[in-house]
Amino acid sequence: MKLAENLIQKLENRKQNNSLRKLPVFNNLVDFSSNDYIGFSKSESIFKLTHAYLLENEIFQNGASGSRLISGNHSLYQITETFIAEFHDAESALIFNSGYDANVGFFSAVPQRIDVILYDELSHASIRDGIVMSNAKSYKFNHNDFEELERLIQKFPNTNIYIVTETVFSMDGDSPNLEELADLSEKYNCFLVVDEAHTLGVFGDKGEGLIQYLNLHNRIFARIMTFGKGLGCHGSVILGSSELKEYLINFARSFIYTTGLSPHSVATILVAYQQLDVQKETIEKLRQNIVLFNQRKNLLGLKPMFVRSKSAIQSAIVPGNENAKQLAQQLQDKGFDIKAILSPTVPEGQERLRFCIHSYNSEEQINQVLELLRDFVF
Repeated sequence: MKLAENLIQKLENRKQNNSLRKLPVFNNLVDFSSNDYIGFSKSESIFKLTHAYLLENEIFQNGASGSRLISGNHSLYQITETFIAEFHDAESALIFNSGYDANVGFFSAVPQRIDVILYDELSHASIRDGIVMSNAKSYKFNHNDFEELERLIQKFPNTNIYIVTETVFSMDGDSPNLEELADLSEKYNCFLVVDEAHTLGVFGDKGEGLIQYLNLHNRIFARIMTFGKGLGCHGSVILGSSELKEYLINFARSFIYTTGLSPHSVATILVAYQQLDVQKETIEKLRQNIVLFNQRKNLLGLKPMFVRSKSAIQSAIVPGNENAKQLAQQLQDKGFDIKAILSPTVPEGQERLRFCIHSYNSEEQINQVLELLRDFVF
């Protein structure tokens, strides 16, 4: 049966706007596009340690497929959630199947009809989808604009207000002033919720994330950590109070009505967290590469192109879908995997090349890709 005509027209519109998404083909280009910031997804030691852990503890004999509320809550979940909570100095941890599931589960369940959600306009699509599913009223504020945020807060006295932001925004790579935001939240008794998808494995002495690195974790209502970036594996976790965990188990539909992760997946999460504590040199190498990238782009006169960022995400603005795609292709032809981010994923006129820095990128590779960018642009 053919696709409905109105759906075919939506695809045609994407093609005409040069914004049709396609699945990328695996390549052997130098990686400046993946979120595998410290190389854990390709780590042979994590692979071997995971299998050894499962065999030694006979985990494969304990647990069955199903929702965690029925048959899928194998013993490894408790071990791993306890380890994660201690690692992040949190009262409790609840694992979800993905960052998307965590955000949709939290925002669709926790804020109530009489509550208000105030979220940064550049919040991730998973946050926005969860907010759409919520019964609470929601309002966006300009990116990192806390003066506007405070004006919005003042409009809703005697109301439970959930303030939502990210420690590192996925398209720009920038960060809000988190100390100021925590102060503002406490001033008005708001619930501060922070997505840390792009800081786990990147910030902190052992990659614990930006909130904990800044010693703000005891001032945050909920932290959402995603494993598909820095940890290189499936899943996500919501950190917060024991009461929050109990509430999510009872009311987060993306947790209740889904099959739990397999023992192998949960063991991979546990081993990856354990490796964060022993692979500090790898995390430090990532930091050095981020510093090097920023230094080189400044020396080459590329700074005006880039959004200011001290994270592993570095975005060069190249307005126009065709311009961004063409420049990305030129870099790919030279052996570097750089992806163009097109509208409508980002606003029209804010199309960009998104460079993701990794611990395994060499100094030569960083120099070469930026020199090529300079040559193609100027």
